[in-house]
Amino acid sequence: MMNLEKRRAFFEQLKANNPKPETELEYSSPFELLIAVLLSAQATDVSVNKGTRRLFKLANTPQALLDLGEEGVRPFIQHIGLFNSKGKHIQETCRLLLEKHSGKVPQTREELEALPGVGRKTANVILNTAFGQPTIAVDTHIFRVSNRTGLAPGKDVVKVEEQLLKRVPKEYLLDAHHWLILHGRYTCKARKPDCAQCIVEPLCGFKQKTGKGKVRGDI
Repeated sequence: MMNLEKRRAFFEQLKANNPKPETELEYSSPFELLIAVLLSAQATDVSVNKGTRRLFKLANTPQALLDLGEEGVRPFIQHIGLFNSKGKHIQETCRLLLEKHSGKVPQTREELEALPGVGRKTANVILNTAFGQPTIAVDTHIFRVSNRTGLAPGKDVVKVEEQLLKRVPKEYLLDAHHWLILHGRYTCKARKPDCAQCIVEPLCGFKQKTGKGKVRGDI
């Protein structure tokens, strides 16, 4: 497990490489981000952006999407996995936003998680990315990087999240979510981590570092 000195150096390196990390989902409002994140479950950001670029030009408010209906939304999202259930969640979410929040995206975890299709991970993304709160949404990339490097080991996503909130130096906490996701997505990949090109490799505790072939015992 990384000590404080290594953890600070770890994030110093990530920051130096990418001073202002951002989500790869395209959005221009908290509501657009909420819809994009709802669509992103078990889907790539590329596939979501492909649909929302067209959808948001036509409808990018709760009332507009509700007026469009499931049938109207479907052509924009049918290439995305689980599009039928996601379409229903979008409609119900829009209805609740209008009925309970005056069409605005709420800024508390409890209110966000009360929306259809919004779990802890989605709520954390919205709180962090849209509202600048120091939360960390632990997806498969963050879970892998946290365990593999020794940054914040844990047996489940909630435990890893708790460990990260304790172990990430405060000055890096706001952007840690994006740094870790991007590092896991493009460098510390599941089956073939690019250890040879990794900027934090000297700080990493992974015992099977490699730049070639498949890594055994993947997380």
